[in-house]
Amino acid sequence: MSLAVVTGGSRGIGRATAFALAARGFSLALPARPSAARTETEEELRRRGVKHRFFDCDLTEGAELTRTAELILAECGAPDVLVNNAGIIERASVAECTDASWERQLALNLTAPFRLTRSFLPAMLERRRGRILHVASISAVLGTARQAAYHASKWGLLGFMKCLAEELSDTGLMTCAILPGSVETDMLAGSGFPARMTPDEVARTLCFYATEAPLAHNGAIVEMFGT
Repeated sequence: MSLAVVTGGSRGIGRATAFALAARGFSLALPARPSAARTETEEELRRRGVKHRFFDCDLTEGAELTRTAELILAECGAPDVLVNNAGIIERASVAECTDASWERQLALNLTAPFRLTRSFLPAMLERRRGRILHVASISAVLGTARQAAYHASKWGLLGFMKCLAEELSDTGLMTCAILPGSVETDMLAGSGFPARMTPDEVARTLCFYATEAPLAHNGAIVEMFGT
């Protein structure tokens, strides 16, 4: 059975993606902090008979994330698909944004994907197969007032993905980034933007790149503006 590691799998896009990949026969490893949303998601996965395990992990803590990745490798093996999805946004003007807020957003949105990718990459390269998908945002290519830290983290994620893609050439692996616009999730609250797509629509896109898309999509940036 193929294994997918999905961050932010307790709710929103991550939850929808976990369900979509499970429907395609994947078992799931889900690093996440305990929460009511996580409990609800776990109950639904059990109800559906999905092989899965949540791993307690604060993705912003480097040593904890590394230990969790090592545990996943030891207990589940190398992932066939890694979906770096977890993210946060804290809205404030540049003048009002604190160092702590800036660092929290970059830690989860940018540094965690780097650390998790680095942890799994040697085992994936050894098997010469695997797909590393990043959920960025249309904010990675646009500017929005009061979202500087979030946008900077997503722009940085694209830069990381592009460099990773160069290193993955001719390895049997691929990486790409999905850039959703306004998604009907909790994160959209307070943005002033109407929802233009659902988590399920983003999940279907991620599922395609996780399973069917040719490796020639390595390095692709997939924009989703919605309807």
